[in-house]
Amino acid sequence: MKIPPVPVWPRTVAQARTIQETLRGHVITHDCLEGVQHVAGIDVGFENGGNIMRAAVVVLDFPSLVLCEQAVAHRPTRFPYIPGYLSFRETPVVLAALKKLHVTPDLLLCDGQGLAHPRRFGIACHLGVLTDIPSIGVAKSRLIGTHAQVPAPKGAWRPLRDDGEVIGAVLRTRVGVKPLFVSIGHRLSLETAIDYVLRCTTRYRLPETTRLAHRLASN
Repeated sequence: MKIPPVPVWPRTVAQARTIQETLRGHVITHDCLEGVQHVAGIDVGFENGGNIMRAAVVVLDFPSLVLCEQAVAHRPTRFPYIPGYLSFRETPVVLAALKKLHVTPDLLLCDGQGLAHPRRFGIACHLGVLTDIPSIGVAKSRLIGTHAQVPAPKGAWRPLRDDGEVIGAVLRTRVGVKPLFVSIGHRLSLETAIDYVLRCTTRYRLPETTRLAHRLASN
């Protein structure tokens, strides 16, 4: 997979914040995708006491969710863990893993936030803008925002709001388990993001994309 050239990565939080505030204007929040044949899951694990990052990307046929390809990349951990700046820690190694793919995915499901972020530019937005591939943030926990109680049935969801703005959805993917936090990454609407997350989810809480990527990143 071809990856466009990426600018030099920031060394400070102030530089990272400036990049987020600049690039968030490039996020497209309406549907600009069609003919989805391959969906990718992305996750990052750590080795050597956290000093080495291990990015895993799995590509699944859609809608069958059969595994087509997978790739792993390693990079030294250069940016500290700071809530709200995860993309500057993980994106470089994720891009290295994506570059190894022979199949270019039509949709990225990222283990992290998209618009559900203090500056509306989580890792799903960052990866989507850099690659220009439609992307979705699928997070296991909330970073910001408030929401009403989510009904029990699978597929039920409630808006996630911050300062009166809908920034994502709290989605029940399985009866009796904690919901996921879904948000726009790039080039699709929230309703479409919810639909694809559900269509990628089988009998587990996590969509198959995220579940398989997490397993590969943790090996």
